[in-house]
Amino acid sequence: MTDNQALEDLPYIELRDKAFDLARERHDLKFFLELMNHTPAAAAMATEGGSLGEISGSIVESIEAAREAFSADSVGELEPLFVARFATYIREHTSK
Repeated sequence: MTDNQALEDLPYIELRDKAFDLARERHDLKFFLELMNHTPAAAAMATEGGSLGEISGSIVESIEAAREAFSADSVGELEPLFVARFATYIREHTSK
């Protein structure tokens, strides 16, 4: 990415992965929980017998589950919302 290229111009999956990798480095499980709490992915998780209050396993497992839940196919028309959130997260937590 060049200095002049906006994060929002990156392909969705690349931007998602950058945000997820940064959150993983920071051990920021809260980032993933907030994403899940405010999306249809949370409803899907609940119908599969889980709940956000009962998440267990490692942060790595949680990140991999989030990668699946936030695939380009899964987010559909909400993609611009996630692009904005991922870009904001990266800007907030990356030193210049």
